[in-house]
Amino acid sequence: MFPSLLSRVASPLLTTACTSTASSQQQAAAPHPQALRLPPPPGNNYKPIATTLVAAAAAGLLLLSPAPAPSRADPEFTVYYGTAASAANYGGYGGNASKKDTAEYVYDVPEGWKERLVSKVEKGTNGTDSEFFNPRKRAEKEYLTFLSGIRALAPLSAVLDNLALSDVGLQDQIATADDVRSAERADGAGQVYYEYEVAGAGAHSLISVTCARNKLYAHFVTAPNAEWSRDEAMLRRLHESFKTIQPGAPPPATET
Repeated sequence: MFPSLLSRVASPLLTTACTSTASSQQQAAAPHPQALRLPPPPGNNYKPIATTLVAAAAAGLLLLSPAPAPSRADPEFTVYYGTAASAANYGGYGGNASKKDTAEYVYDVPEGWKERLVSKVEKGTNGTDSEFFNPRKRAEKEYLTFLSGIRALAPLSAVLDNLALSDVGLQDQIATADDVRSAERADGAGQVYYEYEVAGAGAHSLISVTCARNKLYAHFVTAPNAEWSRDEAMLRRLHESFKTIQPGAPPPATET
């Protein structure tokens, strides 16, 4: 009875063990399969699939991302040194004298604006000493006129009308103006300036007038209304930058 039972139990175990042994021997005897390497497709444009997918995704993001809004940098400025030379000294004092060393007034000029050459006749008739204009719109400009032999300012209400006598454009602007404002101010050195703002039908002007060195200086900033609406902040800076230089005082340093 016991041998018969043992034979029934041992037989499946022996069969499984033999089968496992035979399988191991067959696997050991069978040669290992070698990995096959497929050649890349012809041509030099082969790229890994992952790199191609990353590049495609980046291109898609660029197409879907909104373009950045263009930034408009603030314009830069330089200081103009004016000598207010008489018509007899047109073209400068000669020698090695620089305009900075002999300057009687200064004002800011926007980068890119052009200087208009003032003729000797014009300097002698209406006293125009310097002028700059916007090359994109020549009517947008700033300029300075001066008159010799004036020791002090007339009343605030009379100066503007006197200036218009030699400036036809200013006459027309005042005649059609919707609003004319005037004010008086003094700088840190006690120099008195008259300030005028003329809002005309077609143009806008800012005017600053003062007396120094027995001369009357009038600085004008003017622009058509369309340019005024666009460049008001810049034009007001030009207006506020004008000042005369006291005799013996060092000229201001150039600013940008």
